[in-house]
Amino acid sequence: MVIEVKDVSVRYILGDFKDIGLKEYVLRKIKRQYHVKEFLAVNGVNFSLEKGDMLGIVGSNGAGKSTLLKVITGIMVPTKGIVKVEGTIAALLELASGFDGDLTVRENTYLRGAMLGYTREYMNRMYDEIIDFAELSEFQDRPFKQLSSGMKSRLAFSIASLVNPDILILDEVLSVGDGAFRKKSEKKMLEIIHGGATTILVSHSLDQVREMCNKVLWLDKGRQVAFGPCEEICDRYEEFLAKK
Repeated sequence: MVIEVKDVSVRYILGDFKDIGLKEYVLRKIKRQYHVKEFLAVNGVNFSLEKGDMLGIVGSNGAGKSTLLKVITGIMVPTKGIVKVEGTIAALLELASGFDGDLTVRENTYLRGAMLGYTREYMNRMYDEIIDFAELSEFQDRPFKQLSSGMKSRLAFSIASLVNPDILILDEVLSVGDGAFRKKSEKKMLEIIHGGATTILVSHSLDQVREMCNKVLWLDKGRQVAFGPCEEICDRYEEFLAKK
């Protein structure tokens, strides 16, 4: 198994501390009038992936998809359960995360590469290919903050996909950008999968999930509704959406 998720839950604790300030917080604690609320963003999720699997994660907003990805990548520690991951991970969870708006496209490419654990020598070899794939040759010395959202997406995807990760995790990244680049990205992802990488894709496009994934995880309000073969779970999810 490349990824194994066992009974994983993530609990958030909500209070009004940031709204009331320290003094009021202390007074309410003394008077026992300070209340917190808890909710499970992810609640008892179980699944495993083998080398070469491509998992699509589906569910409405607030289903816990992004939180689960953060647990798998190690950004968050689960409140309960165990996550086992074998191999290097390249993750695109938030479009602009890991980039500095004031640095150039060139500088940010090396910065993101360093964050993924790659040497400068390796990035020197890959740089031209990354920029060409992202279609940003004319923008290499432009500040990152001046790029459109589509350009930022192209650069982020290009860096993540061209550094040959063992595991590639994408959160709605392929929904940004023009149709031509989406097709090119999908083709690149298939090359990565055929090369043996394990991929997780969060997408609101069932057509995209059906076309690219062999397994699907369906989440609803943090709970795991189903996990299994792509067509079967997509059919069930589509029926669920139709009834809503």
